[in-house]
Amino acid sequence: MKKILAVSFMFLLMIACTESQNPQKESEEVTMLKEKIAKFVPVEIQYDETLLTDREKIVLEKLYRASKIIDELFLEQVYSKNNQIKSQIISDLSNKSIITDKPELKLELEHTLTLFNIMFGPFDRLEDNVPFIGADKKPLGANFYPEDMAKEEFENFIKQNPKDEKSFTGEFTIIRRENGKLVAIPYNEYFKDKLTEASNLLKEAAEFSDNPSLKKYLTSRADAFLSNDYYQSDMDWMDVKDNNIEVVIGPYEVYEDEMFNYKASFESFVTIKDPGESKKLEVFAKYLNDIEKNLPLDDKHKNFTRGSESPIVVANEVFTAGDTKAGVQTLAFNLPNDERVRQVKGSKKVMLKNVHEAKFEKLLKPIAEIVLSSDQLKDVTFDAFFNHTLMHEMSHGVGPGFINVNGKDTEVKKELKETYSTMEECKADILGMYNNMFMIEKGVYPKESENQILVTFLAGAFRSMRFGIGEAHGGGNAIIYNYLLEKGGYVFDESTQKVKVDFDKIHSALKELCNLVLTIQAEGNYKGAKDLIAKYAVNSPTIETLRKKLEKLPVDIKPVFEIEEKLR
Repeated sequence: MKKILAVSFMFLLMIACTESQNPQKESEEVTMLKEKIAKFVPVEIQYDETLLTDREKIVLEKLYRASKIIDELFLEQVYSKNNQIKSQIISDLSNKSIITDKPELKLELEHTLTLFNIMFGPFDRLEDNVPFIGADKKPLGANFYPEDMAKEEFENFIKQNPKDEKSFTGEFTIIRRENGKLVAIPYNEYFKDKLTEASNLLKEAAEFSDNPSLKKYLTSRADAFLSNDYYQSDMDWMDVKDNNIEVVIGPYEVYEDEMFNYKASFESFVTIKDPGESKKLEVFAKYLNDIEKNLPLDDKHKNFTRGSESPIVVANEVFTAGDTKAGVQTLAFNLPNDERVRQVKGSKKVMLKNVHEAKFEKLLKPIAEIVLSSDQLKDVTFDAFFNHTLMHEMSHGVGPGFINVNGKDTEVKKELKETYSTMEECKADILGMYNNMFMIEKGVYPKESENQILVTFLAGAFRSMRFGIGEAHGGGNAIIYNYLLEKGGYVFDESTQKVKVDFDKIHSALKELCNLVLTIQAEGNYKGAKDLIAKYAVNSPTIETLRKKLEKLPVDIKPVFEIEEKLR
């Protein structure tokens, strides 16, 4: 609702009731909300329960219920007023006078709640967090920091209190102000009640698990919720094997913290493994060292100290929660993010096959038909889409991690601050293409797949850019598109208003961009990252032209989880 946020949400409701005398304006509000909701096409996320034993079905139920708590935790992390706003909408919808006397207002509230649930708050994630309830801007630091805290205050505090740097910049603390002074509060203290409840559910799930490695992970992750130390449980997750249920649950990605990219958001993936498809992909894990050697980066910056383990899993999604469910849905994940774990064990890549299938049919194919030159449409294939995601996730696990800047041992993400997520997603996508070319050289893919990989990515770039240029994936893809267009790797035809890949020029331009992004990361070059983003992560004229042509298409899927109906 595009109205002014006053002292309470009820005040909005009073205004809305007053405005109900103007049915046309109300209708415009409902139309606006419907248009925003329509950007997410509903897709039923089913799962095959017959693949599980009776005891595994109980494990799955416990994990689902723990994940519902993750939804609650993330909602609180996003915005300090989220619970208040949601409660007020639900309360208003239970008001009999509204239900019976003001059907248009009831419809507006219902649509507002639907959109609120999709976005995990009152901010439109597809429109650079423009509010659709009230007028307050979303704080850059979400609810991880005091809303009135400027970046400079935080940075000055660290300079004056260097002993507090680790706790203040750590992923698992909330920053608050007590008695006028900033303090860091561990997640296990700040979210004690909810994390205790989630911990108990994981312990109950572990009791029913007959898989020793899964039982060990669930138990250690339950302990981590109470201790705030996630290292051992991340190590245990890497060791889970011979399992039907693939699950990861906890605080991981830092995208929501747009102030520094320091603070981790809670999320959960509950999936059922596809053993046949997973077996097919085992071949890729053995190439990690060769991929690192082949990176277009000065040898002194290459990272051969990360663990060589790189399990690749294909699974079908059953339920997701928290950060990964807000707005745009995740195709795959590459975890853990802890560089200490990656040094020892590498990382695990989990591909979500049913989500890939839905996005390819509902989103990518229709986008390709609108933006791509007709002679290249034949090169848009599901295999190229799926294989790019695989290599994107593998590419997160190569290149600079721990680095040394001016004699100081540090990490890329600490040095690049708020630019890190956009730069890292850009890296993973350009290396996704570059490393897939390497797989062709190695004979893993046939030569004829080269054009398919390059063209399918170009169509997919517009799928990602529709998430918003200010979002990490969208911004990373804007950098790639604008850079390759400038270098001639992409060509926009003014007469047809279509874009295509120049197969002769794209390889050198792609290699140049890979080197540029990797070097910025290796050097911890914050200014270089900011400059690259400022120049290329922009809504350029051709992006604007093509995005406008896509406006009537859905932007992403809205999962309708079968398990919610079964266990409601």
